[in-house]
Parts: sequence; structure tokens; C-alpha cells
Amino acid sequence: MTLLIGSITIGLILALLALGIFISFRIFDFPDITAEGSFTFGASIAASLIVAGINPVAATALAFVGGMLAGAATGFIHTRFKINPLLSGILVMTALYSVNLHVMGKSNVPLLSQNTLFTWFEDFSNNISGKDAVVNLIGWSVPARDLWTLCFCLLIIIACSLLLFWFFRTNIGTAMRATGDNDQMIRALGVNTKVMIIAGVALSNGFIALSGSMLAQFQGFADVQMGIGMMVWGLASVIIGEALISENSLGMVIAGAVIGAVLFRLLVAIALRWGMNPNDLKLITAGFVFIALVLPGIMKKTKKIKLIQ
Repeated sequence: MTLLIGSITIGLILALLALGIFISFRIFDFPDITAEGSFTFGASIAASLIVAGINPVAATALAFVGGMLAGAATGFIHTRFKINPLLSGILVMTALYSVNLHVMGKSNVPLLSQNTLFTWFEDFSNNISGKDAVVNLIGWSVPARDLWTLCFCLLIIIACSLLLFWFFRTNIGTAMRATGDNDQMIRALGVNTKVMIIAGVALSNGFIALSGSMLAQFQGFADVQMGIGMMVWGLASVIIGEALISENSLGMVIAGAVIGAVLFRLLVAIALRWGMNPNDLKLITAGFVFIALVLPGIMKKTKKIKLIQ
């Protein structure tokens, strides 16, 4: 049960990553590989600032801002210099590797002895439930601090999802969605689509960097390699969420991305629990993504065959 709680908690943290990928891939149809650099960028900013004695909330907020700057750089390169979106992301992602090393000063920054958001959650749990308190959950003994951490992460994700839902229903958010759907039409209405793309990609990478900063605080370290494969992870979460929730309304799609992130993390945890080598984690991830991409098409073909028969 402790493994299950931990997996759901990590899934909720990575749901922020899924929301960022959802913005770039689904709202703007922008294949943004900057995610692999901005995820680590958020972790490196938060870790370095926390080690320097900065308040964890402020460090996490600055990580979000740092991710937005990275995304804005990708959007600017694409719109200003007419470079392919994928290549723009690769350029910024490559540059961020060196930037992350400069920010951290080394390849790995430990946070085990530092005050982070999650140590605050544990302190709150100790004050409410008592130190090392255990809760009986459906016949399983679970540390109270793990449940409180899960609840806090859930509240953060709900708040971010509601904020994103509200934003995309504002005039600016609607203009962003229209830019992704039909840029010629919205341009004819006087909207600067270049600004919309830059702002959208910036917002996307802000959420991705926020996810990286929270994951670093949860696992107790930031590493320069931790962003590798995260774009695929986020894309898989979005695809799984879309497969589970067939509705195309904005609220349901956002909820699907969150549910997909949690479910995808649980699938990976189950695969590792069954004895698969941790070195095969990226292979497992790629396999799940392949299945998630292929399965909807197979299901559609099956339905068509049944209708014909």
C-alpha cells in the first residue's frame, strides 16, 4: 500500500508535466521537445535556491518562471526566425543542459537535509497525527505523512487544473485556443498569433518546470539527467487520458491528462513490482506509449468491422 500511495503521489506531481504537454501538443499542435530541458531546469532552480536558503515556495515559484522563460525562448526562435518547432525545441533543450549545470554548479544537488515543500507536509502531519503515526487504510498500515503528502499534492493539482480551465476560458486563453485551431482565422480578427504561440509555449514549459521542481523536492535531489524521456512520459499521460475520456470538452480533457498521468505512473510501478529491471524503465515507458498510440486506432477499426457485420 505504501508503494501504491507513493506511486499515486509521483503521478500527481507528473500530472503538472502532462498539463504542460497538453498545452503545447493539444492546444497549439506544437511538438515541443524543450520539455526535457525545462523539466530539469525547474528542478535545478528550485534545488539551488533551497540549498542557498531561499523559501521553498519562492524557489518553486521561480522555477515556474524559469520554465516560462525557456518556453518563451523556444517560441521566439520559432516565430522570429521561422525555424521548425521541433528544431527550435531541440536548440533550447541542448542549451539548457549547460545552463542547468551552471545553475546547480555540479551534476547533482542533494536536498535530504534541506527544508522543502514536502518536509513542510511531513511537519504538518507530525503536528496533526503525531510523529511516525500509522493509519489503517482498507486493512493496510500506511504512514500518516504519506497520506498527508498525497492529499497536499492532490490539492495542488486540483488548484492548477481549475486555474488552467479558467484561464483558457478568458479572452486571452480563447485566443490561444483559436490560434491552435485556426491561426489564419484568428489572425484575420487582429490577434497577433506569434505572441500567442510564444505565450502558450511559455505557459506549457512553466508547468513542466513546476513539475520538475516538485519532483526534485519529493525525491530529495535534482540531477542534470532527470529530464530525459519526460516529454514521452507527458505525451503518454495525455494520450491515455484521451483514450479513457472520450469527451472533447476543455474540462474533461484537462481531467483526462491528470488521470492519465496517475494511471501511467501506476502501470510503470506495477511493471517494476513484477520484477522488471529498473534499467528497462525507459523501454517500459516507450512500450506503454506505443500501445497508447496504437490502441485507439485498433479499437476504431474493430468498431467499424462490427458495424459492417
